[in-house]
Amino acid sequence: MSALQRVTQWQTFARTWHLFDARWQNPFECSSLIAKHLQGRHKPIYHPLNDCGDMVVAINTRHIALASDEWIKRVYFHHTGYPGGATWTLAWELHDKDPTMILKKAVYSAIKNNLQRRTTMQRLFLYPDDKIPDDILANITNQIRSPRPVPTPLPDPASEEFQSFPRIAPFPEDYVLK
Repeated sequence: MSALQRVTQWQTFARTWHLFDARWQNPFECSSLIAKHLQGRHKPIYHPLNDCGDMVVAINTRHIALASDEWIKRVYFHHTGYPGGATWTLAWELHDKDPTMILKKAVYSAIKNNLQRRTTMQRLFLYPDDKIPDDILANITNQIRSPRPVPTPLPDPASEEFQSFPRIAPFPEDYVLK
């Protein structure tokens, strides 16, 4: 076995750390992508009874994007277990309380309901912005590509790029709209 084959085989069995940027991403679209890496379904050695998943660090969960009016229509249910302990929380209220919770619940529901789900979720690290502790940042070796491109902001009107942009010529004064 060559050294390259040995390293490739080691990388297959080792837990690698992946970084996912959730800025402008729909959490319900990207949750299946994150769940795939958490469970190890992207590896050739995957088996449902084998715990071969990787670690995933998701950043910028505060800046997720829900479609249209889903912020006010999506409702999360919680029950304390006591009579009258049912509560329904809107998505924007849950996001204000904890910016990481919507993505966490989306990934949790994307993973198949079995005995491995709770231990699999322990390998998911969520951060509301891009500040990651140094001990976790040192382990990250891979990045998961975002399914939706992040839009670039419009340039500042005072910038040189904005001033050099070609302008549409105004109508001549003698032009009559018909």
